[in-house]
Amino acid sequence: MNSLREVIQNHSSEFKWLSAIISLFLLVFFMPVGTARFDNAILEGLALLHGYAREHVILCLVPAFFIAGAIAVFINQNAVMKYLGPTANKMIASGVAAVSGSVLAVCSCTVLPLFGGIYRRGAGLGPAVAFLYSGPAINVLAIVLTAKILGVELGVARAVGAVGFALVIGLIMHWLYRREEQARAGSQTGFILTSDQDRPLGDTAALFALQVAVLVFANWAAASAEDSLIWRIIFNWKWPLTALASLGLAGLLIWRWQWRWPPLTITAAVVALLATLFPQRPELAFTAGLIGLTIAASLQPGDGEEWLSQTWSFAKLILPLLLGGVLLAGFLLGRPGHEGIIPSEWISAAVGGNSWRANFLSALVGAFMYFATLTEVPIVQGLIGSGMGQGPALALLLAGPALSLPSMLVIRHILGTAKTLVYCTLVVIMATISGVLFGAFYP
Repeated sequence: MNSLREVIQNHSSEFKWLSAIISLFLLVFFMPVGTARFDNAILEGLALLHGYAREHVILCLVPAFFIAGAIAVFINQNAVMKYLGPTANKMIASGVAAVSGSVLAVCSCTVLPLFGGIYRRGAGLGPAVAFLYSGPAINVLAIVLTAKILGVELGVARAVGAVGFALVIGLIMHWLYRREEQARAGSQTGFILTSDQDRPLGDTAALFALQVAVLVFANWAAASAEDSLIWRIIFNWKWPLTALASLGLAGLLIWRWQWRWPPLTITAAVVALLATLFPQRPELAFTAGLIGLTIAASLQPGDGEEWLSQTWSFAKLILPLLLGGVLLAGFLLGRPGHEGIIPSEWISAAVGGNSWRANFLSALVGAFMYFATLTEVPIVQGLIGSGMGQGPALALLLAGPALSLPSMLVIRHILGTAKTLVYCTLVVIMATISGVLFGAFYP
């Protein structure tokens, strides 16, 4: 017996490989290929992945990677430690993080590079998590759309609940891991600023403002019949506004940051040419701009190369997990209006009424589904038409946009399994309680 135990201990890694290979073989061997639901679920996973790659990677994720890389390089760490660090006032820090996240109309996946950037830069766990939740959840555009389509009561409840969630979850996460945060704060004392971080505050603020403007305008949602005149004007001019912000960014890098002008000038000319030749395919010009910025950064010794290096590290960390998670989410739950491996009627039947069970299942399913920005509103509208109660509708609106299976995989890679489980559990529990209370007053 002892010799067998020794053999297992000496070859533990090989036994793990053997177990993994056997498990994978059995999974493939018994895979129900040929059945209608399984084959359709595979196609749904690929379709969701295809749509995500076409609509979100170039316009959303890549600009977010650049912003995250800039946070890691250009943000003054002393300022981060002062307002968001482990030793900062927790109410103020969580409030600042919530407000910072709410200015971005992004989905649960696009906010991840930004969250990773401020967390790596020294932000405390509580404020970083508050930012992580607030980015997709406290979306002013989505809250206005919710009130307009689903009713003022549901819109107000979503706004109040999302702000409260960001603050409360951030404070709870800090309290649960306060000793670890204290140790982390101690390890970050004595940080010395480098000369690259002594730039004027206005230059750094302009750099981030222009990048955020590019991200927001390039992803501005199409106007509907009920939208305001301002929304329509911005949508009609979204690409000229995006180009204007991009030119401003290039000019800032040349004029104030002393970057070499030929790469950025050539990039601007190529972007203008593509926009003229292919006016119906603005993403081509946008892609050329991203490639030009990449080349310009690679040719700029010092801060440019470091910016590109940090951007690339975020892309390597996040993109594979996101794409794999989107594929799995599509396989399990399908796209909105389409079937995955889990029948949609099961979900519709489970979230009817305003019971604790209905609210919990609504929050749980919403936490695993992937919602692109603003798409949760028409989805909930359809579910309400199929019998979903007002309480479960709010639970889905509070849990769904802030979480998704792809985002969980990335958060786990950044925070670890335990913290990710606690964060996701807090979101689901608080969404459930909020749904029950709302459903009791507005059945």
